[in-house]
Amino acid sequence: MAYLMDTTTTQPQTREAWLQAFTAQAAQAFAAQGYDLPTNVRVGVGFTSKGARGKAIGQCWSNECSADNTFEIFIVPSLDQAERVADVLTHELCHAQAGLAAGHGKAFGKVARAMGLEGKLTATTGGEAFKLWSDPILAFLGPYPHAKLTGRDSSVKKTQTTRMLKVACECGYQVRMTRKWLDDIGAPDCPACLVTMTCE
Repeated sequence: MAYLMDTTTTQPQTREAWLQAFTAQAAQAFAAQGYDLPTNVRVGVGFTSKGARGKAIGQCWSNECSADNTFEIFIVPSLDQAERVADVLTHELCHAQAGLAAGHGKAFGKVARAMGLEGKLTATTGGEAFKLWSDPILAFLGPYPHAKLTGRDSSVKKTQTTRMLKVACECGYQVRMTRKWLDDIGAPDCPACLVTMTCE
């Protein structure tokens, strides 16, 4: 799967520039297999639509969702190995090429296999055929300029959850209340039986 790599560009200094440079080089590898990538593709680092707790490690958004008609691809910030970033990005580029409506079906699979992606189509990895064309690009681009982001500490305040206690009457009527109100004021009276309810 040989193709002429453009070595006139300088090595990227930021992760976004690295991702865009890989995309530009990958476009030539796609073309060598008979698949033209859309030119309106933008790649960045960010969480997918499920947020930080989501399991997806990459996502391609349709150009129809973009105000400037651009396919938007996101690679999660928990990935920091160039080889893995490259095959995840290639997977998402296959979505852009096949069209988002194709999902992980035959049209997508045909492109993905041609680019050397292996495994289940919903979770591919780069095989030997993938490495044949991607390794020279990665060697030229150098290390992926990104540090792995882990954990869930951020500037967004965590939602505080208050444990509500169940207070019930023998008749079956029950309410929930905080420990503070229970300790400060006491349990309420049951509106049906007019007796003090108890905390279970």
